[in-house]
Amino acid sequence: MSAVVTRFAPSPTGFLHIGGARTALFNWLLAKRLGGKMLLRIEDTDRARSTPEAIEAILDGLKWLELGWDGDVVYQYGRADRHRAVACEMLAKGAAYRCYATPEELEAMREKAKAEGKPMRYDGRWRDRSEADCAAAEAKGLKPVIRLKAPQEGETSVDDLVQGRVTWSNDNLDDLVLLRSDGNPTYMLAVVVDDHDMGVTHVIRGDDHLTNAARQTQIYQAMGWDVPAMAHIPLIHGPDGAKLSKRHGALGVEAYRAMGYLPVALRNYLVRLGWSFGDQEIFSTEEMIAAFDLKNVGRSPARFDFAKLENLNGHYMRQASDADLMAGIETVLPHIEGGAEIAAKLDSGLRTKWLQAMPGLKERAKTLVELIDGARFLFAVRPLALDEKGADILAKGGRDVLRGLLPRLEALPDWDAATLETAVRAEAEATGLKLGAVAQPLRAALTGRSTSPGIFDVFVVLGREESLGRIRDQI
Repeated sequence: MSAVVTRFAPSPTGFLHIGGARTALFNWLLAKRLGGKMLLRIEDTDRARSTPEAIEAILDGLKWLELGWDGDVVYQYGRADRHRAVACEMLAKGAAYRCYATPEELEAMREKAKAEGKPMRYDGRWRDRSEADCAAAEAKGLKPVIRLKAPQEGETSVDDLVQGRVTWSNDNLDDLVLLRSDGNPTYMLAVVVDDHDMGVTHVIRGDDHLTNAARQTQIYQAMGWDVPAMAHIPLIHGPDGAKLSKRHGALGVEAYRAMGYLPVALRNYLVRLGWSFGDQEIFSTEEMIAAFDLKNVGRSPARFDFAKLENLNGHYMRQASDADLMAGIETVLPHIEGGAEIAAKLDSGLRTKWLQAMPGLKERAKTLVELIDGARFLFAVRPLALDEKGADILAKGGRDVLRGLLPRLEALPDWDAATLETAVRAEAEATGLKLGAVAQPLRAALTGRSTSPGIFDVFVVLGREESLGRIRDQI
């Protein structure tokens, strides 16, 4: 058996869509499990809509997800001469023909089909015309397209690895255009030629390409080429069951990065959208590769669930090292409001404080953005602005608690968590208050909020002078 070769072939007309990211992941996993290769092809034949920025976004998104490809990136537009050569080869062997139908004739076909409630189909009027007819059309200045001479009888079938055997009646498939009148190849031709020349053995893509599979199979057969195995995976739908769209939220991989998701969590979440392995939900990369099999991909659309993604991301954040989370934070800062100012402070000792506070912070956060938000007390400017709950705590007796506690804290010989806890407990006992009634005003004064990591850890991270200064500010 030849080595497995998959490919991811996005069109660079926008960001790396989350559905495209899952397609790339499935291709990558199959290639990894079977010891093969995943190739990357940028299908940039639509010159009007393809942009360098979109290409960069796709490459950047794949790198961030750690879905590496094998070999150099192939750019489809740069292979146009090869596509034209194949079209001419098909013409020479009688598998294709020149069509001189005018725009007016094609429009009339469209109107007729519309009136009959049928899809537009080319009627084959130039399919078997003589060389004399072609010469006469050329003499009139007409520029031909080259069309596939598709079989008109029988059926075309694809044994899809996800959808099962899918069959089309050939009388419903017209003679598609291979080469436009300006000499530019069509998507249908380019895809087949590129997949053949790149040695692709497995085509994994969204099931919105299923009809394309029939037409592309006919091109393979016309050229006498082996048809690759195909797997058309169901699309991703929104929580409401409708096809995933902009109204469901962020769609580009870069948006999920900016929202603070970890690549390992997003990979794990995406692999479970449409694929299952028993009841297992959490997979290491190695487990994912070992378990992935197309036979476990379902045919029904998967629903995107932000809550489930957040919970999974929270799991991976709690498992991640503090250093890795710090590195992740630095990639997110450029994308959030005030992030540049925070990044500028990292080299002034903030990074050390942040790493010191990380164990308590990551227990409460589900995204890196929440982690940054939870750490704002570390780099807040004095006097701290209090949130509504923090202000309420201090207004309802909290300042009196702080006034009584401050001398005890100022007298401490050491500033460690155990010593601080002993002092706060002693104040609570002396005043007949519960520990929480003393700790909450402290939390509000030190962080500006009613929630934070452990209050004694906050004391230690901030240090004696900063902690005492923040308490004095609020009295």
